[in-house]
Amino acid sequence: MSNASIIGIANQKGGTGKTTTCANLGIDLAREGKRVMLIDCDPQGSLTISLGYPQPDTLPVTLADLMGKVLSDAPIDPGEGVLHHTEGVDLLPANIALAGMEVSLVNAMIREITLKQVIANYRKDYDYILLDCSPSLGMLTINALAAADRILIPVQAQYLSAKGVEQLLSTVARVKRNINPKLRIDGVLLTMVDSRTHNSREISALLRHTYGAKINVFHVEIPRSVRAAEISAEGKSIFEHDPGGKVASAYHALTKEVLQLEKQRQKHQLDLLR
Repeated sequence: MSNASIIGIANQKGGTGKTTTCANLGIDLAREGKRVMLIDCDPQGSLTISLGYPQPDTLPVTLADLMGKVLSDAPIDPGEGVLHHTEGVDLLPANIALAGMEVSLVNAMIREITLKQVIANYRKDYDYILLDCSPSLGMLTINALAAADRILIPVQAQYLSAKGVEQLLSTVARVKRNINPKLRIDGVLLTMVDSRTHNSREISALLRHTYGAKINVFHVEIPRSVRAAEISAEGKSIFEHDPGGKVASAYHALTKEVLQLEKQRQKHQLDLLR
């Protein structure tokens, strides 16, 4: 693959497992031999922290600096700002400076595609670039949707989170119409599923019934787990922390589904060229 496939992990509701999904999917893609970059697009820096940088505000270069360079037409050096994680992925980190950048974007001429222009400097070096979107529908998320080829939507198996999907879908449709016609939805991923509770099973069935015809709902469901909640403090993925556990197995199944979707898409494109 000469140019990275860019996947945005998005849901404007917090606490849906976006960051955990971004980190574990990215690291498992790297374990499958892919060259992977993760980009933290959230001023809270959750992805940066979970990958072992507990004080993102002390990092010398973050995504906000790179976006600032694009806005001021300054060149980005090869590999600038990239941090290397021991489990084989690269990271463009974020910190609170990104919140200030979001404010600056409002008046910028290229406000929707600033992130896309940052990514253009790195895209050829990777097979996959995963964007951990901020839990809002502000300018940063619009930038992520404008830069992405595909969107993966983690949804916590409870009513409120499922309701938020509607808002996100209409934003995706708007971005597709006006800014990024290539944008596709890879699917909805159910996270924090407790199969023992009636509520979780109901939401799962409801989501599949509501969106199943229009949007792919991933077969795999990510189970709720205490161990998964522990890992963000360790800077390690679930594959290091609990390799034999049910969450690691679920994220590996997700990786297989994502790779399969990519394969189907490539086959479809080849068929169109024939």
